[in-house]
Amino acid sequence: MHTFRPYLQLVRYNHNYRRLWLSQAIANFGDWFGMLAIYALIQQYTDSEILIGLIIVVKLMSFAVFSPFAGYLTDRFDRRQLMIWCDLGRAVVVVMLLLVQSADMIWLVYVLISLQMMMAAVFEPAKSSSIPNITTKDELMVANIISTLSWSVIFTSGMAIGGFATEYLGMKTVFILNGITYIVSAWYIKRAVIPHLRSQEHLAAIASPWVGIKKGIAFLKSERHVLRPTLAKGWIEVSLGALVYLLIIVSDEILMMGSVGLGLLYASRGVGTAIGPIFLRRFFPDETLWIKALGVCMSLVGVGYFFMGFTSSLYIMMALVLFAHAGSGANWVSSTVLIQKRTPDEYRGRVFSTEWLLLTLTESVSVMIAASLLHFEILSISESLMFFGGLLIIVGGLWNYYIARAESKWQQAILDDQI
Repeated sequence: MHTFRPYLQLVRYNHNYRRLWLSQAIANFGDWFGMLAIYALIQQYTDSEILIGLIIVVKLMSFAVFSPFAGYLTDRFDRRQLMIWCDLGRAVVVVMLLLVQSADMIWLVYVLISLQMMMAAVFEPAKSSSIPNITTKDELMVANIISTLSWSVIFTSGMAIGGFATEYLGMKTVFILNGITYIVSAWYIKRAVIPHLRSQEHLAAIASPWVGIKKGIAFLKSERHVLRPTLAKGWIEVSLGALVYLLIIVSDEILMMGSVGLGLLYASRGVGTAIGPIFLRRFFPDETLWIKALGVCMSLVGVGYFFMGFTSSLYIMMALVLFAHAGSGANWVSSTVLIQKRTPDEYRGRVFSTEWLLLTLTESVSVMIAASLLHFEILSISESLMFFGGLLIIVGGLWNYYIARAESKWQQAILDDQI
């Protein structure tokens, strides 16, 4: 119980964080809850696997393309108001899916989902940028672990509940309920107090979007200690995007269990993502080691998936997925905390948007490469797991050779200046 005391105390006594966290949890649940209904809607009117795959591409690319401008917005305007309007806008968008009543209207699904992801591209960096403003430095790590833990629980439950709801309540009901989750999320954010730590001089200097975006790029180029953790999620997605995609194929063609097998593998992914950051906080309290730990975590993810290529046992696969995503969860939280601590508030939105841009682009490319390798029968499923797992082991090593070495030199320079 003592281990969980910091988490319970933060949620109990920090009212502003609790409200922001609840809004995030409810909105995330709505996202996963409604996802299968969107797939079912496309399937109902088109029966096309290509069009279902296209919706995934539209989601990722809409987020990526809008990210630079989204980052500017989160640094230029009131983040609390932006999150409220994004939630209300997303509520309208998902309810408008009810307008799709025939195959001739299926194009509207892609337009609406693109708008939904553009608003998510604003909401996510605004949320991440706000957490340091409502927590102390000691609370920051705990706050991000709670957010990741809740994401894991919602990830493992939201799609399952959404699947049952789509089947037994119908798509229309699911879309309406999804819209309600966004409204409830907006209500919680409205009740939170999120301070501004940006000077009027800085806000005036970035009145132009183009100037604001250029200043954000220049900041990352000059502040390499901020750039390093910003690269971490995109770096791991070089292979991880493909590996997560391969779980779908593994469930269908190796385990022969369809959605049931995928649900179990995804549940293992969620549990691993939840426990990884807790172990990181427990065994690596020294933040100066985190950049190096990021590379180790990447390689551990690769090890887990590499050995999946040698087995067809569900239980062994679940254990390996849990092990792998403990590494990815630790990677996610530690890189997020480092960005939050190292980045001044006036640049934080643009930095987080850059991180999301890199993440979504590398994930998209990774998935397309994996799908192509399977489609053209260049690699089998097991060989693909070993290939991308092995690649991720190498990627982790390259991270420590180049990025972690640069971090060590920067830290040594700080120590030398203090002497």
